[in-house]
Amino acid sequence: MSAKPLLRRTAAVALAGLARAVTGVRPIWQGCAPSDRQRIYFANHASHGDFILLSACLPPQERERTRAVAGADYWRKNRIRHVLARDILNTVLVDRNWVERKDDPMTIMLDVLKDGHSLIIFPEGTRNMTDESLLRFRSGIYNLALARPDVELIPCWIENMSRVLPKGAFLPVPLLCRVVFGEPVMLGAGEDRHAFLDRSRQALLELNPEHQRALERG
Repeated sequence: MSAKPLLRRTAAVALAGLARAVTGVRPIWQGCAPSDRQRIYFANHASHGDFILLSACLPPQERERTRAVAGADYWRKNRIRHVLARDILNTVLVDRNWVERKDDPMTIMLDVLKDGHSLIIFPEGTRNMTDESLLRFRSGIYNLALARPDVELIPCWIENMSRVLPKGAFLPVPLLCRVVFGEPVMLGAGEDRHAFLDRSRQALLELNPEHQRALERG
């Protein structure tokens, strides 16, 4: 094994161990089970540590082949971030600025799927810094579902990570976290883009423990 893949594997194991040590994170396989199938995990996004926490909940073999999609504008902001994202975290960097970008994010993600990797995506498109539980979904998840109907779409609710690593923080705050994995979402035959985005967003929102408690209170 060459140096770079070995470094990535070592870093992945170390980060997963650190995530579990700091947050005591445990996966809740509520609507599905761990699988060898290729998947797209889509999650809420409130912290730069979200994909590390989600990855820590995956079985080692699945974790190794799963890559997180991240905004190039943040991770290429300086050389240290870029090297960290590219060489250690093995993220898939996409440009969110549709006016200035040179490469199509959809082509990049589809190429990664074609290579056999699973993906972690954040359909909100950016970190949610509002009081809303979940921002509206961008079209990327619909385009992926349309192009690759054979790949399972798994909603994942990440609980508490925004408090563990809030915006601007460098060191994490030890708090208990969970990642709730829901039932796979499939694009229906002839389903409208807006209908699918609303339905997949609702599937994710329903995994939020706060949403579930609100329903129980009536």
